[in-house]
Amino acid sequence: MFGQAIIGPPGCGKTTYCAGMEDLLTSLKRKPKIINLDPANDEFPYECAIDIRDLINVEDAMEEFELGPNGAIIYCIEFLEQNFDWLEEQLKEYNGKGYFIFDCPGQVELYTHYDSMKNIFQKLSKLDFRLAAIHLVDSYYCADPYKFISALLLSLSTMIRMELPHLNVLSKIDLIEKYGQLDFNLDYYTEVLDLDYLVDLLSKKATKQFTKLNKAICELVQDFSLVTFSTLNINDSESVTRLLKKVDKCNGYTFGLLDEKMSSVGATEYEDLQNIQEKYFNATDIDNWKL
Repeated sequence: MFGQAIIGPPGCGKTTYCAGMEDLLTSLKRKPKIINLDPANDEFPYECAIDIRDLINVEDAMEEFELGPNGAIIYCIEFLEQNFDWLEEQLKEYNGKGYFIFDCPGQVELYTHYDSMKNIFQKLSKLDFRLAAIHLVDSYYCADPYKFISALLLSLSTMIRMELPHLNVLSKIDLIEKYGQLDFNLDYYTEVLDLDYLVDLLSKKATKQFTKLNKAICELVQDFSLVTFSTLNINDSESVTRLLKKVDKCNGYTFGLLDEKMSSVGATEYEDLQNIQEKYFNATDIDNWKL
């Protein structure tokens, strides 16, 4: 049983991604089944096969235990972990047929500080689910060096803790130019090239104390040498298809090689970036890029 676990901070486009991926998978006849694991999500742009809110929801947890929204979400996920047999029974109804997408909460603490989501993924793995974690990051962060550093650290921490095949994705790439001009080439952000350049840029804006902190964080990211990003415009079928090919490599879905629509998308990563630049950046922006 193959699938994706869609994670990332609030506002990065997880639910929209699920709806767009459902359309593509349906056209490929993979019979997508979307499982909502976000207890605060009560509006779906897709057909929800299983909904955690049938077990527990944020509103009830807040009222019963006098919790805030963040605490209530954490409680709900811990409750799901303790009652995993409920989810297992729901999944059994599909007899392993279909392609499963898990729409997960946006609480970053669930992926960086708590073990419940990791434990749920591990239990799914024991049920023979072959999942790839798709970590969405709003491309807006590329326009602000400080936010990009935080995105790098979040991505690295999530990769290490979740222990799943993992793809980091810059979502909303079609809107990136609206956020402001980038300081470096697009591939600097996707391939996470020499971060010393980023530290030098920040040193002109930060105090000496924060410069040391920024340098230490960048060195940590580079020492692990794990973080890179793919790009995504969920409204561009070719962009979604190209990402799905990468997901198939992550979770081992070899049947994807037989899909005619998948094989027709053959651009290299470099060609993909060139296409993105032509579509979403004006010539002035590109001329002003460094590196």
